[in-house]
Amino acid sequence: MTNKKKTGKAMKVTPENKCSLCTGTKCCQYITLHIDTPRSMADFDTLLWQVSHRNIQFYKDSDGWFMLVVEVPCEHITETGQCSIYEVRPMICRTYSNDECEFDSSAEEGFELFFDGYQALDDYCRRRYKKWDKRFKKLAGK
Repeated sequence: MTNKKKTGKAMKVTPENKCSLCTGTKCCQYITLHIDTPRSMADFDTLLWQVSHRNIQFYKDSDGWFMLVVEVPCEHITETGQCSIYEVRPMICRTYSNDECEFDSSAEEGFELFFDGYQALDDYCRRRYKKWDKRFKKLAGK
């Protein structure tokens, strides 16, 4: 991969210089949380409730299911995109690898499933569970 510096000359992008070329410190703008694999309609109902809140998304990849909280920038990123607590940053930041980061491509490309909002997840639930709406009737009958 190459990128053009401000001088207009192409430079080779490497793991060592990639972070300095990234605009917006993309890796510091979201949080991912590993979640239990949803297995039941009740589990998916909970995900629907969660994804109904701003900045919440879900995805599944080869490592499992994750809640993705987007547009939550780290408070330690300076206006120039540098980490203001670099020397004492958390271990997760220290061990982060930029081998497969957002600078290279859209993260969604590696997801098996991706739900960016209520409608996307509801559509998936309706395909997965043929009797999806029957749970409402059961609740009304109580």
